[in-house]
Amino acid sequence: MGLILMSERELQRVEVLSKVAEGRMTVVSAAHVLALSQRQVRRLLNRFRLDGAAALRHKARGRLSNNRIGNGVRDYALTLIRERYADFGPTLAAEMLAEHHGLVVSRETLRTWMREAGIWLSRKQRRTFHQPRLRREAYGELVQIDGSEHRWFEGRGGPCTLLVFIDDATSTLMQLLFVRSESAFTYFAALEQYLAQHGRPVAFYSDKHSVFRVAKTEAKGGQVMTQFGRALSELHIEILCANSSQAKGRVERANRTLQDRLVKELRLHDICDMETGNAFLPGFMERYNAKFARSPARPDDLHRPMNVAPDRLRDILCKREMRYVGQQLAFSFERKRIMLEENDVTCGLVGKYVDTYAFADGRLDIRWKGLSLPYRVFDRDQRVTHAAVTENKRLGEVLSWIKDHQDDVSSPRVKTNSQKGDYRKRDRKPGRRTDFVNDPAVNARREQALARLKAAE
Repeated sequence: MGLILMSERELQRVEVLSKVAEGRMTVVSAAHVLALSQRQVRRLLNRFRLDGAAALRHKARGRLSNNRIGNGVRDYALTLIRERYADFGPTLAAEMLAEHHGLVVSRETLRTWMREAGIWLSRKQRRTFHQPRLRREAYGELVQIDGSEHRWFEGRGGPCTLLVFIDDATSTLMQLLFVRSESAFTYFAALEQYLAQHGRPVAFYSDKHSVFRVAKTEAKGGQVMTQFGRALSELHIEILCANSSQAKGRVERANRTLQDRLVKELRLHDICDMETGNAFLPGFMERYNAKFARSPARPDDLHRPMNVAPDRLRDILCKREMRYVGQQLAFSFERKRIMLEENDVTCGLVGKYVDTYAFADGRLDIRWKGLSLPYRVFDRDQRVTHAAVTENKRLGEVLSWIKDHQDDVSSPRVKTNSQKGDYRKRDRKPGRRTDFVNDPAVNARREQALARLKAAE
């Protein structure tokens, strides 16, 4: 005898009707238990006595639904999807079929069809796995760097960014620094402290932030490296950019740990500003490394001594650009007009390029072949321009600047067409339309004439 598949409800009916057939339960009680009428219980009881338990199975079991969509419609829909919508998801494909082909199919039905035909893969089937990357073998071979924007001081201070340098081989925190946001100057400051303490590593490993990587090589005259990349190149340090967050997971996990442990220690020590926080970080790093740092596979330290003099390092860790000197011994730099003072050296620089050195403290040095040139600045309106392009990681710093200076900026003046053409209204001279009665100059001359007449009389 073969197996008979039955639902839980059908099994309950078999059990109750068996008791009724054996006389252990009445039809009235069975109707109450099964939530059926007495007449229906009698019908089921007759079928159970004639054909046994198999007669209580639903008659539609194993048969196709009467409302089932035909195979022709299914094949037509799948043909359209293969030809035009092969890379569409079930939801969008159902919308396209209804809008352009008049074929209305629910998205879940279409999802089942596409999955059975091998056109669509479920989220579980599309899942990708990131294989773990082995650590580097030596200390100082690869240092991961990243900035973590967070409310490090909770409600005691505003949000800021923590620059994190961590060694890949040992998970040692190499450098921590609180800054306003990620920028070239803030990374220059952290790099200067790192070089003074540890020396030059072989390479840094970062994300694709614009501080480290030029997104479009054709931008800004075809420069292929950023200011930070140029500085590392002069120091003979390589910079590598990760393709995903998982690739630099060492520093990402360190950021998550710091957002838990460091925030609570700052709260215990009642630290509420970046200056005090930076003074607290060296002691925290020692305790952190004593607990979480591990030994490298090789005992070698690949950090190298500095290849430049300390005074030369200042000229490397700055923004350096070249500017073309025009006929007026002037050029533009960051919305400012720089005017070179005329002397024996600058007179011969028309049509040539000079080097600009912009430092973190706001100083600007103009040099030509290493010689500093005197200049003066024709300052323009220095503010965040309307609809300025702002990077996501600098948005907090820019908004803080705007809130501090927003009330000081005057409302823009709407100019007429005459004013746009540099028209200036001239003072009206005495003429036919001049009011001589109320003119002070005319009245003064009149009084002088009357005084002379009285004197003559």
